[in-house]
Amino acid sequence: MMPFQDINPEELDFLVKKALELEAIDAKIIPTYQVFVEKRVVLKCRGCIGYGKKLTCPPHVPAVDEFREILKEYRYALLVKFRSPAVADEEIAKAPYKTWLDPAEPEETREKAGKFWSDYFDYSKKMLLSMLELEKTAFNEGFTFAVAFVNGSCRLCEKCNVEKGICIHSNMARIPEHAVGINMKKTAAEAEMPLTFPIKGQPEPMSILLID
Repeated sequence: MMPFQDINPEELDFLVKKALELEAIDAKIIPTYQVFVEKRVVLKCRGCIGYGKKLTCPPHVPAVDEFREILKEYRYALLVKFRSPAVADEEIAKAPYKTWLDPAEPEETREKAGKFWSDYFDYSKKMLLSMLELEKTAFNEGFTFAVAFVNGSCRLCEKCNVEKGICIHSNMARIPEHAVGINMKKTAAEAEMPLTFPIKGQPEPMSILLID
């Protein structure tokens, strides 16, 4: 493998090919200056039911300013888009958390939302394994600082070991991209791999691999 500073994006296409083999529906190498990091993104984490309850989520992960400095040490990233088997009808798609958790919602609606999230969370574990495989593939080609980020909070444990501050699956657990401020919607749009909101039918979650 030639020195990293001499690598062209096309020479990282082996990772695109690998992503497609892992059932991604799209994948693209982009320069890291096209990865947009914003403080406002982390505000969305504060509205999540998992905030502070997982070691891979804020406030237990690098702050946005710290992550900006880390990102400067990478030249390329791999964007990977998947298609979840979960299906959201129009009612669920417009308020997926509310229709799932709000006791004021009709029981039938909550059941539909529960089925959606169950399917989505199950698939998120498969996405994690795919991203770990891509990280390993990059590592074995000489990119020893390659690191994967994932879409959504960690699902490896039923309850995170956050009270003791020690992750029992540290070899597998990865940080959600939004937890460090990555604006995936803007990043995906710049890469011509747009994300659609609200969800229409099957969600198409996206993950990112930093390569160095």
